[in-house]
Amino acid sequence: MAKKDDKKGKESKYAYKKKSAWEIFTKDQIKKAFDFSIGYKKFLNDAKTEREAIEIIKETANKAKKKIILNRDKSAAIVVTGKKPINAGLRIVISHVDSPRLDLKQVPMFEDTESNLGLLETHYYGGIKNFHWVTIPLAFHGVVIKKDGKKINFKLGEKDEDPIFAVPDLLPHLSHKVQDNKKIDDAIPAESLDLMIGSQPKTGKDGKIKDAILDKLHKDYGMIEEDFISAELEIVPAYKAKDLGFDRSMIASYGQDDRACAYTVLKAIMETKDPQYTSIGLFVDKEEIGSEGNATAQVYTFLRSIIKKIDPKADIDEVMLKSKVLSADVNAAVTPNYTEVFELKNASSLGRGVVMAKFTGHGGKYSGNDASAEYVAEIRQMLNKEKIPWQTAELGKVDKGGGGTVAKYFSRLGMDVIDLGPAVMSMHSPYEVTSKVDIYATYLAYKAFLK
Repeated sequence: MAKKDDKKGKESKYAYKKKSAWEIFTKDQIKKAFDFSIGYKKFLNDAKTEREAIEIIKETANKAKKKIILNRDKSAAIVVTGKKPINAGLRIVISHVDSPRLDLKQVPMFEDTESNLGLLETHYYGGIKNFHWVTIPLAFHGVVIKKDGKKINFKLGEKDEDPIFAVPDLLPHLSHKVQDNKKIDDAIPAESLDLMIGSQPKTGKDGKIKDAILDKLHKDYGMIEEDFISAELEIVPAYKAKDLGFDRSMIASYGQDDRACAYTVLKAIMETKDPQYTSIGLFVDKEEIGSEGNATAQVYTFLRSIIKKIDPKADIDEVMLKSKVLSADVNAAVTPNYTEVFELKNASSLGRGVVMAKFTGHGGKYSGNDASAEYVAEIRQMLNKEKIPWQTAELGKVDKGGGGTVAKYFSRLGMDVIDLGPAVMSMHSPYEVTSKVDIYATYLAYKAFLK
């Protein structure tokens, strides 16, 4: 709270005051922020899954002849060699490329004779609110590995001429006893998030809808029902990234957690030349489910292999102890109709620049990273020196919630780590919101760190 001077009635010059990015940026920088959002929106539309994001990252790096190291087409590292030896440490900015969604079950297809529909059963991925996913246009993205081992890249529902898919909901006239008096978590159970995929039965006596759909899939893709077992098909919103507001100052899109950071990291590392320390833009999968898997931030062997490819003689432990990391992840923007869950002095807002979160986790900072005062000061000084708008925040009031990022996995290896990324409103929903000036400030922050 800013202190008042009793005599003059003015704020003390020593008080901390949050500033808006709109105040700090020049008119030219604001224009650059709006221009920057054009490429960002295209990335959001083209990279709705982790595989699609990594493919774009790979193509971008190869086109610019940047060194890129891939891991199973689900994680990647772009490396720019520094002037100092690698034993002096690395500068790493890491983001994740997965987002909450609906996945298909392994044996998903069934026909409901009462509703006369063909449907697919789903299993949600990451933290979602079930009611967000009913009655909205949905698209298929992913891969199918067929019985003969051939791979099909699947994307359906994005083009104007494509069909879309949807999860049905109950009309308000009949929902009173079934939904309206239940807790929000119980009103739409996860097992009810079944996807409508068709209603026309196969021609002939006793024709089945399921058989007609299977015939269609085999004709168009050469698929049989068993191929669903070896598929990674993700159900994502069919929305396009769009400007939001009369002033077009915001962006609404699916997947901004964490592709807001993935894109800004990509742009920053691509523009990094002759840095003091070897710089790495790292992109990983499965953050939304706890970073469990062989393409995640917890894969120490992938980081070890990156270091060895840079310098086979490097002392890996020494490199890690001297390395510094930005965990590029988003923070929760204050939501105007639910301000009671935010501790407003320590909460992020749209339009106030990149968000620095000293610690993450929940409750007593469990399962989180807590950056040292020295490292916080270093990043703070960097942002101030570069005149980059920034704010500090934690995720909600104490014991009201919380969340984790990949930061803790790198701090366990002895690295200095802090979370830095833009504020996002309606996080984990099918249509998240960010500010254009925050996205641009985030890009500038990563670029300053990597150089």
